[in-house]
Amino acid sequence: MALEFTAIDFETANGFRGSPCAVGLSKVRDGKIVEEASWLMRPPAGHDHFDPRNVQIHGLTSAQVAAAPRFGELFAEIGGFIGADVLVAHNASFDMGVIRSALEVSELPGPAFDYACTVMLSRRNYSLPSYSLPFVAEAAGVPLVNHHDAVEDARACAGIMVDIARRNGAGSVAELFAVHKLRLPRADAYLPGLAEVSKATRTALKRLSEAPAASGWQGWQGWPEEGPNPEADAAADPHHPLFGQMVVFTGNLQLPRGAAKERAAGLGAQPASSVTRKTTVLVVGDGFVAADLRSGRLTSKARRVLELHGRGQSIEVLSEGEFMQMIG
Repeated sequence: MALEFTAIDFETANGFRGSPCAVGLSKVRDGKIVEEASWLMRPPAGHDHFDPRNVQIHGLTSAQVAAAPRFGELFAEIGGFIGADVLVAHNASFDMGVIRSALEVSELPGPAFDYACTVMLSRRNYSLPSYSLPFVAEAAGVPLVNHHDAVEDARACAGIMVDIARRNGAGSVAELFAVHKLRLPRADAYLPGLAEVSKATRTALKRLSEAPAASGWQGWQGWPEEGPNPEADAAADPHHPLFGQMVVFTGNLQLPRGAAKERAAGLGAQPASSVTRKTTVLVVGDGFVAADLRSGRLTSKARRVLELHGRGQSIEVLSEGEFMQMIG
């Protein structure tokens, strides 16, 4: 197998995806990991506060990266490791967004990248109640001991891609996409002053100008009101993992439910109010994590999803954190 690519995983300091504080990379040649690299980094200036929620997830603090170079100082080295490889990530819209937004706020140019998302590919190759990295790694027979350690997550992502390619008899990432009748996505190059700044960065810069210091989590928004279900944007990016999905929300979210529905619809998902046979994704709030699927800490909607999944219906359960990553 001549399968070649580089798997990548970023951890961020706060809710803005342009705040990378760690990156892990695993280079694959002939279907095997041959080299790995990882860096701690300070996020770009002005976006380097550490949100307690993020620290709880990955365990990294501002003190741990205080002596590290900033993203902008490391990007050439990161890019040199990647070279001309296809980038592979689990929820690639997030990791590609990290690169783009971090370049934008650092005012640095960056090359175009072909990339592949193992969340999207996993949905086509495994039948799981959750496509979070630990669930998919287990299905692929890939060890994952320390989830949210950047290099371990990149290594697990690489193993998942290798397993999916093997299942499909594909000798390259491009061939794998061709088997599934998909086009390999491409993230455009970024040139400061010429390319348009992404929506995520515009929003972050606006918030920074209005409140220079991070205000922190203000708590859940109270008992959620279901509200209307906006129509999915048919012109959204078809490569986004939410595009074409029928999404239902349950539990308290940090966002008002109406705002969550608007964001999902803008990415091509169709929000709905109840779990039915058309449902493909359930987003669960109240601090839910994917491991709760095994512990029984579930809402009634989540139990309904597991019931339908047991009958053969393919429904994915997302934690709020995973959903927030997907919507940027």
